[in-house]
Amino acid sequence: MSASRIPIPEKGTDWPALRERLVAKGARDVDWRRARTAVYVFHAGDDVLQVAKDAYALYSSENALGPMAFPSLQSMEAEVVGMGLSLLRAPEGAAGSMTSGGTESILLAVKACRDEAASRGADTNGAEIVIPRSAHPAFDKAAHYLGLRTVRVPVAADLRADVAAMAAALTPRTLMIVGSAPCFPYGLVDPIAALSELAQERGVWLHVDACVGGWFIPFARRNGVAVEDFDFSLPGVRSISADLHKYGYAAKGASTVFHRSEAQWRHQIFTFDDWPAGGMTTPTMAGTRPGGAIAAAWAVLNYLGVDGYREKARLVCETRAKLCDAIRAMPGMLVHGDPRLGLMSYGSTQHDVFAIWGRLVRRGWFSGLTTEPRGVHQMLSPAHAGVADEYLADLRDAIAEVSASGETAKDTKAQYA
Repeated sequence: MSASRIPIPEKGTDWPALRERLVAKGARDVDWRRARTAVYVFHAGDDVLQVAKDAYALYSSENALGPMAFPSLQSMEAEVVGMGLSLLRAPEGAAGSMTSGGTESILLAVKACRDEAASRGADTNGAEIVIPRSAHPAFDKAAHYLGLRTVRVPVAADLRADVAAMAAALTPRTLMIVGSAPCFPYGLVDPIAALSELAQERGVWLHVDACVGGWFIPFARRNGVAVEDFDFSLPGVRSISADLHKYGYAAKGASTVFHRSEAQWRHQIFTFDDWPAGGMTTPTMAGTRPGGAIAAAWAVLNYLGVDGYREKARLVCETRAKLCDAIRAMPGMLVHGDPRLGLMSYGSTQHDVFAIWGRLVRRGWFSGLTTEPRGVHQMLSPAHAGVADEYLADLRDAIAEVSASGETAKDTKAQYA
């Protein structure tokens, strides 16, 4: 980012004064602690937040780059990865790593796919990744960094991946196809079983982007939520990304990437020894990796356990159902698709939904937008259960105001990041 030059203070400032300044800097930030935002932050309760903070602080100086120096971090990462492999029904011999976030997890899966193909003699320069229109931009970023190209395919009428259209888009240059569980824009799980069959038939790598759902769907399913298979139980699934700092409720940045086999995972690794300080091997993009993120993820997983995660999933799914039912009952309003987890997007057949969003922002509610179709995007946390009625009341008022004024917001541009 560009910034004006500012000299470092000649003398230091005491912590109480600095703390006041830090708090003051956040005065205009969204009020996520009162569940007023439905994007960027996943608030599972003050107790979970404190566990993550305390665990992070205990290991804030440790560095996972050095497992010989910090076997504690190596042990905790192995346990977190093992829990994820179990949760996602991976076969014996599967492997994985913790990463800094979903983008890194996706980039590493794409790298492993590319390098595995290269090891078989394939020409990977400019090779293709076929993805639904709804797939995360991290795949485009990965392709940009790794010398590949993405082919985005329009989604079906139900806003999920169109498997037939994706099959038609495959060429001899295709290395990978992608499905989301769920996709970010609409909160819908793509037909992963059908994509698994396609991957096997055509001999391509299937990556499942479960950054949102990997640490959520298994618990929602145990609560009776109907979600089709999306994980390693499907034989065509080669790799899965799943974020811990989303519905794993861990501190940022923490994600996981999983591979069907250790041999496959090894294509993710970077190794170099042609320099004076000796060999360097890293399983992820980063060299230094913050020990606090690993410790916080380990602590929260053990603090909540299966029962805790099931309860959080229940709160989220019930809140999403409450919002969807109420919005569908409002004249001129609709929900996009059939979301069953914690993400949803809603729009309108009568009003400018971006104008409605603007009215909600003025009332202190902050969330994202979707453009195809135009909608208000909600990524719900357990904390939203306590404010759902207040949100719906403000939404009704916002709709009434927009309807009365005829307000439009045609120039509003959706910007996730």
